[in-house]
Amino acid sequence: MKNPRVAWLLTSAFYYWQPPMASFSKLFPQTTIFTSRWHGFAPGLEDSFQVEIVGERKIIQLSESATGYGSNFTYLPLNIVNRLLRFKPQVIFSNSFGVWTVLSLLFKPIGRWRVVIAYEGSSPDVDYRNSPLRLALRRLMVWAADACITNSHGGKDYLIDVLNAPESEVFLQPYEVPSAQALLQSAEASAIAQLPHQRPIFIFVGSLKKRKGLHLLLEACAQLKQQGCDQYTLLIVGSGSQQQELEAFCQQHDLTNCVQWVGQVDYSQLGAYFKQADVFVLPTLEDTWGMVVLEAMALGKAILCSKFAGASELVIDDQNGYVFDPTDAAAVATVIRRFVDEPSLSVRMGQQSEQIMAQYTPEAAAEFLANVTEFVLQPQK
Repeated sequence: MKNPRVAWLLTSAFYYWQPPMASFSKLFPQTTIFTSRWHGFAPGLEDSFQVEIVGERKIIQLSESATGYGSNFTYLPLNIVNRLLRFKPQVIFSNSFGVWTVLSLLFKPIGRWRVVIAYEGSSPDVDYRNSPLRLALRRLMVWAADACITNSHGGKDYLIDVLNAPESEVFLQPYEVPSAQALLQSAEASAIAQLPHQRPIFIFVGSLKKRKGLHLLLEACAQLKQQGCDQYTLLIVGSGSQQQELEAFCQQHDLTNCVQWVGQVDYSQLGAYFKQADVFVLPTLEDTWGMVVLEAMALGKAILCSKFAGASELVIDDQNGYVFDPTDAAAVATVIRRFVDEPSLSVRMGQQSEQIMAQYTPEAAAEFLANVTEFVLQPQK
């Protein structure tokens, strides 16, 4: 089928979705992204694809978790059905197993469209392996869908081994990927002062909450301080409910000279901070993917990544960084010290990161998604 109409159902079309959507829309011009949360176009991607905003989502917290996502229900506007029936897509890519995915599957016989479920990646709080009801519903959705895509091997294993998806209908490749060119352009356009800090510079980017594991990273820094190692800087970019507690910890353990609090920055400035850093650190306790890891890799940074992030699959020990257990402060301190003791290590590993990301571009993601589109449009047996 030439030039099919394709709908993407994204509960939140944040900036990191936009590079692959722009590339995909070049291949399939009749593509529209339907979203309930829109932040505007990322710099350099203005009007690069069609967007329709469908009401607003509401996230209802069902249970909290000190270290993970917790259990949530996301309410999404039901009028997505009218929008889809009006748009008449041949293919729908729907993100995860939410209300919009349920509706796109229920109305599949009426709309005569094909449905692809996009499952970002696997992690304990989003997999619901201990919820028979949710698992039964997800298995039914996978059965009704025409294909599934995922960024990670963990996501693929979950879809096949837990949700019983046919292996022939599950496609694996990172599709949530950044544009190195866009990040570099934003870095050059952002006028932030040159950082006069002690190198190597480690950078953390994310929310300051327990799930992100920053408290565990600081515990490792405290151990390094006890060992007499403080010849480095940790830049913390972000804000959140844990900030006061974490700042107090730094004062109590004499880390104020090592740890610098940048605060929340606009996404357009992120590349500029990455550019000045040497090593990116993600000590998360749960992340289905971890797009910020790929952003740092695309800009040629060495990576220290928690084993609890889906994107840790892209980190090869001793090549472009190290994967660690964030709950083991001694092990975290050890890998940090390697970069302090051997300054050239971050340069070599950063080059490896850049080489790895050369195969995971928005254009490559678009080609992958195009192949999936062609697969589901094949005549049904």
